[in-house]
Amino acid sequence: MTDLVVVGAGPFGLTVARVLAERGRNVTVVERRDHIGGNAHSSPDPATGIEVHNYGAHLFHTSNQRVWEFLSRFTAWTGYTHRVFTRHRGEVYPLPINLATINQFFRSALSPDEARALIAEQAGTGQAGGSGTAASGNSLRDKGVSLIGRPLYEAFIESYTAKQWQTPADQLPASVITRLPVRYNYDSRYFSDPHQGLPVDGYAALWARLADHPRIDVVLGRDFLAPADAAGPSRAACAGRAPVVFTGPIDQYFGHSAGRLGWRTIDFEWSHPPTGDFQGCPVMNYADLDAPWTRVIEFRHFHPERDYPADRTVIAHEYSRPAGADDEPYYPINRPADRERLERYRQLAAAEPGVWFGGRLGRYQYLDMDMAVAAGLALAEKL
Repeated sequence: MTDLVVVGAGPFGLTVARVLAERGRNVTVVERRDHIGGNAHSSPDPATGIEVHNYGAHLFHTSNQRVWEFLSRFTAWTGYTHRVFTRHRGEVYPLPINLATINQFFRSALSPDEARALIAEQAGTGQAGGSGTAASGNSLRDKGVSLIGRPLYEAFIESYTAKQWQTPADQLPASVITRLPVRYNYDSRYFSDPHQGLPVDGYAALWARLADHPRIDVVLGRDFLAPADAAGPSRAACAGRAPVVFTGPIDQYFGHSAGRLGWRTIDFEWSHPPTGDFQGCPVMNYADLDAPWTRVIEFRHFHPERDYPADRTVIAHEYSRPAGADDEPYYPINRPADRERLERYRQLAAAEPGVWFGGRLGRYQYLDMDMAVAAGLALAEKL
């Protein structure tokens, strides 16, 4: 007999399951896909043997020492440091925006203080990254202009955001862009966290070890919200019998009774160019509207320490669009109407006995992997 049912085998759900299993609880993990790990799943490309991230680039980074130590029990880490570039009007620039980006864009050789003064003037704030007229609103556009000024915002953010979110920037929350750092030095690292890297043996191996416990039973290919049958646990079968941690879409759990929450999904166009290096970096963003894709991922660069083919590579063109009813939800759009619906769902969740909602889909919140694991550790403590 199970003591807890965890619905969804992503980083959050697996963390909850592992901690409670180690404390003597029998946990059943129900996953509708045919693998664990959620979107942070990787597998070898059949044509080249190159490990690909099946749902887009997933780069682990954290400042949370507890999370780092917890996951390090199940994997060793490479020394990978993520760096991104972007194409704009026929040139390639480093991202996130740093002193190299600024000087290349303005054809200048500004010092850090000179660059700060220029951006402050263009932002209309009097202080780069500070508050003022341009930051008076709470939208992505307001925050973007206040952080980097209008010329850089229009070059690198505005069109890219339009492709990525399919939503006007003034309808998106400022939190979308605050995740992107702005630096007035030549540090081109995408993340500044002290702990960064990729699992040495890949994400699939990491999650398999995390779930490998005699008190954890994983049921794959089972939709928890489908009618009860012999295929595995269901909502109907668990009601009043076993507590549930639900990590699927919160609006789906409640039958979209308050309306559908807005999600962004991603499509991938996979190809195998006959070269050992297609673009020279793992991720190349395309900031302009003349390219319909948002970025191109070349997966071999995630593991330069591996012996991959010298005459073939694998890439994925990434396209973004609003998620339909049958699409995989990736990122919450979080428009004002979504936030109103979410408040209603949170009220329903608070009144749902024996069910805890968590993870990216269950909270309707963008969570990096380390944030999901940290939330899983916190909920496990509570339970």
